Order: sequence, then C-alpha cells, then structure tokens
Amino acid sequence: MDSILYSPTSEKELEELIGKAKDWALMHGMCMRSKTNFNKNMLQFAPFILLPSPFPRREFENACQIQPVLNLLIHKVAQDYNFLKETLEETTKVDSFTRDLFEICTIINNEGGSAQKISLGILRSDLMLDTSCMKEDLNNTCIPYCCWKQVEINTIASGFGWLGPAATNLHKYVLRELGYYEKVKNLPANDALQIICSSMIEAWNVYGDNEAVILFVIEDVSYNICDQRFHEFEIRKQNPNVRVIRLNLTQLAATAKLGTNKELIVDNYVVAVVYYRCGYEPGQYHTRNEWEVRLLIERSLAIKCPTIQYHLAGTKKIQQALAKPGVISKFLKDQKICAEIKEIFTELYTLDFNEHGNAAIEMGIADPHRFVLKPQREGGSNNKYGLDIKYFLESVKHKQDRVAWILMDKIYPPIHNSYMVRPEDNMNIKPQELVSELGIFGIIIADENNVHVNKQGGHMLRTKLATANEGGVAAGLGACDSPFLVDWDIHT
Repeated sequence: MDSILYSPTSEKELEELIGKAKDWALMHGMCMRSKTNFNKNMLQFAPFILLPSPFPRREFENACQIQPVLNLLIHKVAQDYNFLKETLEETTKVDSFTRDLFEICTIINNEGGSAQKISLGILRSDLMLDTSCMKEDLNNTCIPYCCWKQVEINTIASGFGWLGPAATNLHKYVLRELGYYEKVKNLPANDALQIICSSMIEAWNVYGDNEAVILFVIEDVSYNICDQRFHEFEIRKQNPNVRVIRLNLTQLAATAKLGTNKELIVDNYVVAVVYYRCGYEPGQYHTRNEWEVRLLIERSLAIKCPTIQYHLAGTKKIQQALAKPGVISKFLKDQKICAEIKEIFTELYTLDFNEHGNAAIEMGIADPHRFVLKPQREGGSNNKYGLDIKYFLESVKHKQDRVAWILMDKIYPPIHNSYMVRPEDNMNIKPQELVSELGIFGIIIADENNVHVNKQGGHMLRTKLATANEGGVAAGLGACDSPFLVDWDIHT
C-alpha cells in the first residue's frame, strides 16, 4: 500500500526531522517509562512511526459509524448472565483466571446484582484491514478489496486514549515541517482523551455526590504512565471539583470497605467511579486478598468501568460465540445491523470437545500459518502463531485444556513502508515494511433498561513490522501511529 507522502531524500534532512520528532514527543508527554532501565523518575519517548500511515477513508468512517452498535451489543451481552454462563462454562473448567472472574459474576448475580445498576463502558474495537477480501466489479469479476475485520474488542483497561491523540498531534507537526500544510486535513480529528474523560465525569455526575472521587485501579508498576496521568489531568481540567485517586489492588485490599449503604470507601473517600487500568492478568492478583477486594468493589454502589460482566463480555470465547450464525440477533433486533456486524467478524472456531472443535483442531494442525490461536487473556504476548500452533494443538488435542483457547483466521493487512523510531535505535534509521492495527474507542453509560450515553470516542493506531506477530507498544513490539486518510481502497 503506497503512501502519497514522501520523507526527506537526504540522510541529513531525515536525521534532522527524526531528531525534531523525538524532541516533540518528549516535550509533549508522548512518553513511557522504560522496562529495560526502569526509573520511576525518568521517561523516554514512546516508539512512533515518523509519517502517518495510509488508511482508506471509507473504511475508517465505517469503523467509526458502527462503534455505537458494537457498544450496545457488548452492553446487552454483559446483561445476559445465562449467555455468559453457557458460553464460558467449559472454559472455566480449565482456565482458573476466567473461573475466578466468573465466580465473582455468579456471586453478584445470586445476590440480585450489584448495588449500582448503571455501568460505564470505555471500549476499544481493534481492527485490521484485510487484503484477502474479494468483491465483484462492474463486469462481475472478482477483484482484491481492502475491507476490515475485527481483531478483538477490549472491555477493560482500554489504553491509548492519550497516546492516540498525541500521535495525531505529532504527525501534524511532522507534516508541517515537511511542507505538507494542505495534507494535515487528512489526519482525522481525534478527541479520544477529552471524550473518555468527559464520560468519567458524566458517570461521576450520575452518581450524585460532589464530594466523591474517581478511583483509578492501577498496576503495581505503571510503565504507560502518561497514558494514565493525562486522563487524570484532563478530568481535573474539565471539572476542577473532581478528585482522582490511584491505588493498586493490593493497596485497595488493605483499605477499601463498604459503607452502610454499600458506598465504596477508600482512605475515607467515597468512590463514585472505579476505572480499571489493571485486573486483566492473573499476575495482578497476588493473593486471595486482591480477588476479595474485586468482589467488594462489584458489590458496592460505585459505578464500575468495567463491571465484572463487561470484563467477561470481552473474553475471546464470547467473541467466538458472537461470530456464530444467528447469535447477534439474540441481542440486536435489526437484521440489517446484525448482518453488518457479522460482516466485520473474521472466522473464529471453538476448540470444544465436539465435531466443530475436533475439525478446528485438525485444521490448525494441518495449516497453522492460516490462523492465530488465542487464550482468554488481555495485555498482549499471549497468542500463538505459525508452527507453535501446530505443536501446541498436538500437545492438547486429547486434553481438556484445549477448550480455553479459540482459533481465529489470520488477517492479511496491506503492507506499507515507513520509519519506526524507537528510543533504543541509533540515528541510522532505515525504512521498513509495516502493518497497522486501528482501535476505535466507544463510550456507553447504561443500565439494564436505559442507555444514557452511547457514542464513538476517538481512535488510536498501532503499527508494527510486517514480520512481527505481536504489536504492543508498551511491550516494545509496536509503535504509535495515526491514520492518514486516502480515497482509494483497491489493492492489486
């Protein structure tokens, strides 16, 4: 996929531009803490792509337009305890982490639900362009067509609400430095930070206590610190009366309690909104104390982002179940919309002990490079690819462990060339073949019967080497990027 943007032709001009871009990132908070040389008092710029990456305008707009429908779908799935139970039943037998999450869900359900019926969903639907799509032209001839397919939908700790817009602003600067003043308009507006933070303030308003705080539940060590702190700063900017407090699960286990009316009380503060930036990996729960405080929070009057039901609705097993024929129509009645959503799903296969699961096992072993193998985990670096799929499936073919995984058709995104700039690289940076993954944010505030807010809320773009499997920026595998909208979508 060729870009219509050209980088400097001389090595000197390129080095100068990269140096400027690095300084811009450092001086505007587009930063992270280093995992290799960690010092909580030091930051380095987040890896970035020097020029924005081309993305078909129509597909970008379609992804934005469908996000509120995806928000509503996930919300309805989260309200359906029986669907969650039935879908995750086999997985919870072999996946202890999913089982612990679902035990909390079951306790809350048996108690008649949380004291707080309103939930806040800050979602992110991740997608990739797919060049393997085909369509008919005017002559009824099948031609390659670049559609997009959903990789996953994140329902907990959906990051890059700051780094996404920061990358957009970086690329505005770079384009102007290159003299592309008229091209800046091809970078779509990105107000993700403002929209996400205003949704937290809206939930705080719904709670109705001017003295209450917003609680960020954080990791033991926050490497992606700017992406969290800028949310806090933006909340304070939009409403100076809203205080944000930050604690990890272990600290909460020692301090959190319920008030007489099930208010969540932490360090003598009443908590109106709980925003999780951790809790999605087993290693974040060190003892049963962290699990107990997660249950306590679910029982409380605080508005959760996400609720335990939303967390479970984002598992890969639920994603695979929703891709089955007729399942979406259980939650959404408009058949046209159901068809549109089904179109964005790639094929996902169960590994249950039945004829469908057995067939999927054999497919994965016979042709592993066609697929991605996914567990019920968030946070990156958990999937298996290529021959690792074959060897793993052979090892679990006759074991119950296999049901904790799903098999997904591999997506084949278009390749483009650009410069990936990372803190550990020297100035001698060469163009590389890259692929991108777009994330569309969605906001929904709702209870079982009423939707108060439902909208699309900005975007982010991550780009990685075309040869890489994973693309997490915090893990050092990908880079911050932004879409440069173009008016073509056919690839030959």
